[in-house]
Amino acid sequence: MEYTIQSLASLAGVSTRTLRYYDEIGLLPPARINSSGYRIYGQAEVNQLQQILFYRELGVRLDKITELMTAPSFDVGKALEDHREKLIEKRDRLNLLIANVEKSLALTEGRTKMSDKEKFNGFKKKLIEDNEKVYGQEVRGKYGDEAVNQSNAKLLNMSQEDYEKVTKLEQDIRTALAESFLTGDPESELAQKAADLHKQWISYYWPQYSKEAHAGLAQMYVADERFTAYYDKEQVGTAEFLRDAILIYTK
Repeated sequence: MEYTIQSLASLAGVSTRTLRYYDEIGLLPPARINSSGYRIYGQAEVNQLQQILFYRELGVRLDKITELMTAPSFDVGKALEDHREKLIEKRDRLNLLIANVEKSLALTEGRTKMSDKEKFNGFKKKLIEDNEKVYGQEVRGKYGDEAVNQSNAKLLNMSQEDYEKVTKLEQDIRTALAESFLTGDPESELAQKAADLHKQWISYYWPQYSKEAHAGLAQMYVADERFTAYYDKEQVGTAEFLRDAILIYTK
């Protein structure tokens, strides 16, 4: 069966403008252009649009979708399996948040009791999933599945008091780092304070602290552009400065 751009847009629940844009960037060109100049889409394009919308639902950027779907190694079956797995994870996370909201409502109405830990379980799980999505492959490759799983379990079991402390520590690190960066000296007292705060911060997540692992993490901040971007957000060169400070701290 073939579709015009209007009929395909109606079928998929997207705008014709969206389909035109997908064509412009080479993500979803039509099967053909008819004699009247209209875009015509076939079954292959319908299936491809479904894949695109799956990726969009999971928050994947368009440029990344284009890269994935135009790669010679792209496997539709494998992509669908990945979609299913990620959507199940998303559903489970949403179910946890919904249950959290329902229990909170019952708490406000006096129908149940809820521990402080329970109030934040859904948010902690989302933080873990977000970190896994962005950094999981690299961190697991460097430290191993067991260490990462233990770290995730430690976060889930963290008390609300500790969760507030670790959140404040993250801000304290940024403040100390920004101030010490201006000195240009990673050996300065302020820079070493930032390194020590960083040690305290990761100690809330790691099963156990080691200088070697701390130094390795600092190296990753510079080697991986995503980590670098996080620390260089306010001032370029901050990630490298933090690495140097931590290497001095752990020497």
